[in-house]
Amino acid sequence: MVRIRVLVVDDHRIFAESLAAALAAEPDVDVSAAGSGPAALRCLERAAAESRRFDVMLIDADLGGSSTTGLVARAVHLPEPGEEGLVDGISLVAGVRSGWSSVRTVVLAEKDDPRRAALALQAGASGWVAKDCSLQRLLAVIRGVLRDETHLPPALLTGVLRELTAARKHRTESERLVESLTPREREVLRCMVAGLGRKAVAERLFLSPHTVRTHMQNVLGKLGVHSTLAAVALARRAGVGPADLAGDIVERGGQLA
Repeated sequence: MVRIRVLVVDDHRIFAESLAAALAAEPDVDVSAAGSGPAALRCLERAAAESRRFDVMLIDADLGGSSTTGLVARAVHLPEPGEEGLVDGISLVAGVRSGWSSVRTVVLAEKDDPRRAALALQAGASGWVAKDCSLQRLLAVIRGVLRDETHLPPALLTGVLRELTAARKHRTESERLVESLTPREREVLRCMVAGLGRKAVAERLFLSPHTVRTHMQNVLGKLGVHSTLAAVALARRAGVGPADLAGDIVERGGQLA
């Protein structure tokens, strides 16, 4: 019998333990539980090291007591497996897709929310399920996502499609605005996405702080925004990634050596 390995990630201990116990009663399901994002990452790392990878993760939408969805607006830096820290559910979904692409993720939610469900799908989730759904329904979703199916409550479909359509429109508009930037302005924007301030950008690009300030002002003007945070959010929607700071460190280290 092929067993399905499931990881339940929820910081509500009673719920997590109850759900894990119910799933474990199924003859073809092996279950583990984690109470936080960092704990889940440790479980994934440990399982990979022992060649017993998880198949499906059930992730609390409000993990860490937060309903934040800043993932879409900025880069999400998940803690290393040995570190602690708050990681919201949708950010964890994105982290799993990035580091463990073979693991399917399903978001467990207290209530239906088309916007957050759409964000979860954009982050890489294969499903959005109500926490109070029946065990049979949840098992059907778990088995379905392993067949590359996407599962949403029927009542959410229209709202999620509307949100995804709007997101696609915003992305297209954001891409058009980013394309209006000069190559140098795009470099500056990538530095802004990486979280660098004016002085750090000047040092990285070998420019004067005054010149960088001018470039930043031009970037904000062309993107039609009034703050660095808004510029970064728009850049993220357009698929602009951060400048490769690690590469700079390696390169400079090699020169010093």
